[in-house]
Amino acid sequence: MTDAQPPGNVIFDLDGVVYVADRPVPGAGDTLRTLEREGFRLLFATNNASRTRAAGAEKITRLTGHRVTEDQVITSAMAAASLLVDSRLRCFVVGGAGLRDAIVAQGSSIVERWERADVVLTGFYRDLTYEVLRDATLAIRAGARFIATNDDATFPAGNGLWPGAGATVAYLRTATDVQPEIAGKPNPPMRRLISSQLGPGPVWMIGDRVETDLAMAKAEGWSAVLALTGVTGRPEDVPEQIRPDATIASIADLPAVVGLRT
Repeated sequence: MTDAQPPGNVIFDLDGVVYVADRPVPGAGDTLRTLEREGFRLLFATNNASRTRAAGAEKITRLTGHRVTEDQVITSAMAAASLLVDSRLRCFVVGGAGLRDAIVAQGSSIVERWERADVVLTGFYRDLTYEVLRDATLAIRAGARFIATNDDATFPAGNGLWPGAGATVAYLRTATDVQPEIAGKPNPPMRRLISSQLGPGPVWMIGDRVETDLAMAKAEGWSAVLALTGVTGRPEDVPEQIRPDATIASIADLPAVVGLRT
């Protein structure tokens, strides 16, 4: 590589690509180290809004052995918070620390009583209860704006696919007859955040989910790489219009895709 020709940018999805639950994908650390050593800019873009950026960076570092900073992590919680252009908004949150932190960082406030909510924001939430769903429903039906970090139906875990943030969205959409604004991949709010962090050179998007990762790459004109370690296991099932530019068994095979000798 020469200074005149930057090698480019590599954007990784996390769950199902870099790791699955609390297990790293074999070879993930070696791939990250190789790419960074060769001068690639590495970013990690996740629709999982439950973790803070700092927690996301810590998990990548702990599982792969490759140090990542929170500035490299972009979450759908950040994308959702970017839609709150008025910092005086009062937000009822159906989500974890990552979504709450992003809202506070944006300048809005979090309320626990649905009657006070201007906005309902939803994300992946392991502590979801009927009472929370009930209150979110009441707030939306009373006129609160409905923003979802993402509508991914499932979440790849160690023992299979769990209900994702999209399952919560489906519940509230059914209960309120209101369509939410979706902030995460592949939608414009997330794409704008990622694009603002890219350096010069080509861009590769590495993901496991067709309707988010591959669709976003195609919308932005980036090279789409499908990793078969997560949600999508049959590349032949991918619709023609969003077929990946490359398919890999795991990110251990990525260096050759971006032009590096292995």
